[in-house]
Amino acid sequence: MQTDILVVDDEQEIADVVALYLKNEGFAVHKCYTAAQAIACIGSQSIDLAILDVMLPDADGFSICRAIRDGGHNYPVIMLTAKGDETDKISGLSLGADDYITKPFRPLELVARVKAQLRRYRTYGGETAGADGSVVSVSGLIIDRDSHQCFLNEKPLSLTPTEFSILWHLCQNRGKVVSAEQLFLSVWGEGYYTSDNNTVMVHIRHLREKMGESGDRPRYIKTVWGVGYKLEG
Repeated sequence: MQTDILVVDDEQEIADVVALYLKNEGFAVHKCYTAAQAIACIGSQSIDLAILDVMLPDADGFSICRAIRDGGHNYPVIMLTAKGDETDKISGLSLGADDYITKPFRPLELVARVKAQLRRYRTYGGETAGADGSVVSVSGLIIDRDSHQCFLNEKPLSLTPTEFSILWHLCQNRGKVVSAEQLFLSVWGEGYYTSDNNTVMVHIRHLREKMGESGDRPRYIKTVWGVGYKLEG
């Protein structure tokens, strides 16, 4: 099955290099140099993952990410951000991006991130659903790993693959405190650094917003200060 990846960057040399490395891995690549081109591509092509540069001549990567999520697309989004710009990273994650990588970057590292996100999406997105029908129900919250469906009080929650992975991990450990490090290792499958706590924190906040939860007095995902997070219900 063909895997289609959208690459958006106004620096043609960067877009060409990224496309070359992805094509060498067997991916089909759709290159865009402006936000307008990217929006048109999203509307006309079947995309499996998007790589979005933050800085574009006619808009920014955030607006494209927002358009992807507002359009009901849950495929992974990786943001390309300026080196050390924590604001860009948090803004992208808040809008539903799944990962980010800072410029300058090594193409092979980006390819590895792409593969990791696609594995997670296919595992939790139903393409490689297991046969055990794993479902967790917690006080009105129902999450089905195999169908990648999540309902809260009978209403569907539209979650990105990363958000689903976090919630599933918390549900599996219901009543137990899960540290940010444990979450990061489980969901991202990479080494944890102190700065990665912001990544986890933003995704938790986004999950709470979608669940209609108050950060001060959440019903389901509770913060155990200095330790981690716990799902109750």
